[in-house]
Amino acid sequence: MANFVVRRIVASLLLVFLVLSLTFFFIRLAPGDPAALFDDDRIPMSYREELRHIYGLDRPLGRQYVSWLVAVLVDFDWGVSFRQQRPVTELLAERLPNTLLLASTALAVQLLAGLWWGVRAARAPGSASDHVVRLVSLVLYSIPTFWLGLMALLAFSYSWRLLPPGHMSSVGAGELSAPGRLLDLLHHLLLPALVLGLGSAGAVARFLRAGLLDVLEQDFIRTARAKGLSEGRVLWAHALRNAAAPLVQLFGLSLPLLLSGALVVEVVFSWPGVGRLTYEAILTRDYPVILATTALTAILVVAGNLIADVAQALIDPRVRHAS
Repeated sequence: MANFVVRRIVASLLLVFLVLSLTFFFIRLAPGDPAALFDDDRIPMSYREELRHIYGLDRPLGRQYVSWLVAVLVDFDWGVSFRQQRPVTELLAERLPNTLLLASTALAVQLLAGLWWGVRAARAPGSASDHVVRLVSLVLYSIPTFWLGLMALLAFSYSWRLLPPGHMSSVGAGELSAPGRLLDLLHHLLLPALVLGLGSAGAVARFLRAGLLDVLEQDFIRTARAKGLSEGRVLWAHALRNAAAPLVQLFGLSLPLLLSGALVVEVVFSWPGVGRLTYEAILTRDYPVILATTALTAILVVAGNLIADVAQALIDPRVRHAS
């Protein structure tokens, strides 16, 4: 087991390094650079060349890569944002908690809704509730996140005015008491978390339903029923436990979807997180911010997959022995 974890950690580190190196070259080989944003006849060419020199963009590409790599690996220095003129680590420290709050809440929505829908559908296969769950989960899983977010804004913020259309807090929320600020935050968090979590919940529900239907046909389930156990205990204590092992892997794979979806949701709902920071950096060719947010996303994705593999190995002895 220890060798399995070590091998996965080494492979994960190499993967992150490869992703960052490719990102470094791709964004610099793309047409244009940050100084091109000042491409205006009223701005002297000498000023734009001076900007390129300040940013280090006039040096050979290989030399830029080596300087960046040494700064990151030796000093853990991700540079200064071209647009905001602030250290990148400081920007990430401000935005990361907001993204983690949104993603963790969406993950809870995904888990709870997916479990409830999947169990409800598996309890009565072929029934009306089963067909409704399968249809709703398929529709939610198929709808693009940005479109679902826009429709949610149209319905709940502009037509019915039940929830705020964006941001993390209301104007003047800083003057509220601590419970008031918490309620205001939850009020703003509800809609983007539901949009981000419900789409993935459809996949969880369909995956869990298929796993439960397979487990419910096993001999140990018939034995449990023959012993007089209630159907609820058979389903939740015996069937779900055996069907949940593959779900651990599914949750690990859903982490990249939540992070990529968070970028879209943060832009749609003006949520001040890492996703919106990345979007703004791409528009302004802010290379240090793009590289830092890419590194953060890659690390979280790789870590999620690593945790999922280790958890599945701990839950399923067959995977542990094979590894």
